Amino acid sequence: MSLIRYNSALNDYTPTSFSNLIDRFFNDTVARSGGSAYSFVPRVDIFEEENAFEIHVAVAGMKKDDFKIDLNDNFLTISGERKFTKEKKENNFRSIETQHGTFSRSFTLPENVDASKISAKYNDGILEITVPKDEKKALKQTIKVN
Repeated sequence: MSLIRYNSALNDYTPTSFSNLIDRFFNDTVARSGGSAYSFVPRVDIFEEENAFEIHVAVAGMKKDDFKIDLNDNFLTISGERKFTKEKKENNFRSIETQHGTFSRSFTLPENVDASKISAKYNDGILEITVPKDEKKALKQTIKVN
């Protein structure tokens, strides 16, 4: 019997669904496959509430001024940069598992949002973006048959 070292980095790239595979194809950058630029793709959770959508972006170790949030037509783009700060190297061994560099994530917003009331806050390493729904622009309606 032989032992094989577990490599969690490889499992991070294994898609769990076809949709996830397509998302990674378009969101991952050339840097992952040996390019020269440092970049990463932060994890995102999206929730739909009755009155709003919540987008939570996991980007610990950043300041609120490090983010840029743009809305162009119905595309919401979140970008920023986590800079690597060199620390004193006191030992011969050093391991860095956090991701550094630039990132950008874009989302297509539905038609029933109120773009003028989008808000964002950064708390405990999570960037929380609230996209309120516009009650006047209902996407679903029931039509009564006469």
